[in-house]
Amino acid sequence: MVLVLSTEEVDRSLDLAGLVDVVDDALLKQAAGEVERPHRPHFPVGAGLDGDEPVGTGIAMPAYVHGADHYATKLVGVHEGNAERGLPTINAQIALTEAQTGLPKAFMAGTTITNARTGCIGAVSVRELAPETGDEGLTLGVVGAGAQARWQTRAIATVATLADVRIHSPSDSRKTCAADLSEEGIPARAVDTPRAAVEGADVVVTATTATEPVFPPDALAAGSLVVAVGAFTAEMQELDPRVFERAERTFADVPEEAAETGDLLASDLDADDLIELGVPLANGYARESPDGVLVVVSVGSATLDAAASETVYRRAVEAGDGTEVPL
Repeated sequence: MVLVLSTEEVDRSLDLAGLVDVVDDALLKQAAGEVERPHRPHFPVGAGLDGDEPVGTGIAMPAYVHGADHYATKLVGVHEGNAERGLPTINAQIALTEAQTGLPKAFMAGTTITNARTGCIGAVSVRELAPETGDEGLTLGVVGAGAQARWQTRAIATVATLADVRIHSPSDSRKTCAADLSEEGIPARAVDTPRAAVEGADVVVTATTATEPVFPPDALAAGSLVVAVGAFTAEMQELDPRVFERAERTFADVPEEAAETGDLLASDLDADDLIELGVPLANGYARESPDGVLVVVSVGSATLDAAASETVYRRAVEAGDGTEVPL
């Protein structure tokens, strides 16, 4: 029997604050080499449907965390045209397979899990690497106003007090995003320019599908932390190369894959220049200067999907949720 979990059932079993620690632990194990994470293929899809050009990207993401009861395989579709259809840009499904026997155990909606575990990358980065602000709380600048802008902000709010959240996107979606977060009790507001979002911010998050830099690098405050989660292909780019030039250190969840994205290809850095994010999470990080800028580049890791989906599965089983079906 296979347990099928719908989006609604996944939502009921997902505890974002608790998931931050799950993601933290998964990144630690990944850095220690205690995971199996084959290179994930990206491939264009949809060519021949409405012309010769592809309409989206398919991604396959398998992973196993040593000692876990299950391994996970996530299938992802990224279709930017979905925004015009009123559909999510990213859609995903996750299959859990029993590590001991190879028997299928669960099939679950993976979009919320993907969004939440990616948001947790921002949260663990802020918890370890953000500048100290005392009792004043963090000022967060977010460039992007889609699902990930919301999840990054929500996850960061579980580990830090947010004094001011500025949301920018070229479209009016920035107003909707800010309103949605405000209704959740987060002090978010829409701003009209990238500079207004970034200038003076303690933490800057970029969560876009951009192919060129999304904010002026001179707007970054001394000592700020930049978390870039949008670019995952060679064609995508969110950060100006001068951001990396200013950086005291650049961290990445998967250095060898981050080095292949447009952000890093436009810079002078390669994989050997990047520090795996699990390293400061394990050992801490002492800034060389309070004015130094730190950068975290994330392409997403199937390790996090495996750990997050295992956690959701366990909570669903304990709650008696889901539908069992024979295969």
